[in-house]
Amino acid sequence: MRKFIKAFVRDERGVSAMEYAILAGIIAVALGALASSFSTNIQSWFTDLNSRVTSAKSAASSGS
Repeated sequence: MRKFIKAFVRDERGVSAMEYAILAGIIAVALGALASSFSTNIQSWFTDLNSRVTSAKSAASSGS
């Protein structure tokens, strides 16, 4: 039994998968924080874009 426990502790096959999972989690948290900090800027950019497209659409339809 002691031999099995020592072999289990020394086994490092799953370590790489765990490291990648932790790294993916850190990246996901960082992207979430980045998105939340720029959400107001992105929302105003899309609002401005929408108003410009709407203005262009009404100008094109009234000009015809």
